Amino acid sequence: MVKYEVKMTSIGKDAPAYLESNSSFILLNEKIRPSLADMVVEHTVGELVADIAVGDKLNVGKSEFEVVKVGSAANKNLREEGHCTIVVNSEATMPGQIAVKGIRPPRLRFGNEVKFYTED
Repeated sequence: MVKYEVKMTSIGKDAPAYLESNSSFILLNEKIRPSLADMVVEHTVGELVADIAVGDKLNVGKSEFEVVKVGSAANKNLREEGHCTIVVNSEATMPGQIAVKGIRPPRLRFGNEVKFYTED
């Protein structure tokens, strides 16, 4: 079951460096907060049809990850603004973060699909 599915529409100029240095990237609905555009990955507006949970999968382009932790505010923020921070192969410590594990960090590219789903 697909829980949330969007496409990347803009990669902020600082987003790739942030992914490299902090093992994370920030998702946000497109054009919702122009002041943050340089640091976030903007995407089409999507609907969160079910809460993201530990054990779910995340696809970013051709990369697949397993969700290992969901911050207490992450689902609410995704539902309201398409906003969360994805932490890759590292510890999530903030309420708006979702930690995932995978082979390597994803490539941030215009048009890449971002999809959370469960195999149940």
